[in-house]
Amino acid sequence: MKLTLPLASLALALLAAPAFAQVPPPAISVTGEATVSVAPDQAMIDGGVTSDAKTAREAAEANNAAMAKVLAALKGAGLDDKDYQTSRLSLQPKYAPDRAGGSPATVSGYRASNRVTIKVRDVSKVAGVIDALVGAGANEIGGINFVVSQASKVLDEAREKAVADARRKADIYAKAAGVTLGDPISISEEGSAPVPMYRSKVAAPMAASGAPVAQGEETLSVTVSVSWAIKGK
Repeated sequence: MKLTLPLASLALALLAAPAFAQVPPPAISVTGEATVSVAPDQAMIDGGVTSDAKTAREAAEANNAAMAKVLAALKGAGLDDKDYQTSRLSLQPKYAPDRAGGSPATVSGYRASNRVTIKVRDVSKVAGVIDALVGAGANEIGGINFVVSQASKVLDEAREKAVADARRKADIYAKAAGVTLGDPISISEEGSAPVPMYRSKVAAPMAASGAPVAQGEETLSVTVSVSWAIKGK
């Protein structure tokens, strides 16, 4: 009996030790935010041709001929073959308006559509590419998306600023609490994504007259979570 009590006490002590070891050290955890604005250097344009005809074959043939001219115009504008690709190709029937009496709808013709997505590697040439599209017969111009091709390099600057912002906040909390910050315990990035500040949509009638295109700016943002240890006194 005399041996049992000390052994039981030792067992309890060993079981309790890991629980005490798992207590996290005192720390201050904050988030830091930063944004960097930069002019985009590339653009993505969506455009193409829609053709209507009485028969499916006529619609397809007219659309193929028109699209061949558009692709030739893109090549003539100095774009590489790798910078434009077909994004949608369709051939669908068109129906006449419903007649009174609930009679079934009848096919009145067919519509063929062919669209391409175009990468413009020099934003100063966007307006010229649109003019070339419309001049070649494109009757559908969709959205223009401006992008930053080297976004990761720009984000590195934002990351440095975000960590500095987190340190500034941590210093404020440490001073208010009467403690001293130690080394960073952990740093994690919550999100880094370009936030578009401008998106342009140009209709074909506007582009035909040489629509001005404004590239605007891209704002890239980063948020980091940082925990700093608190130095012991």
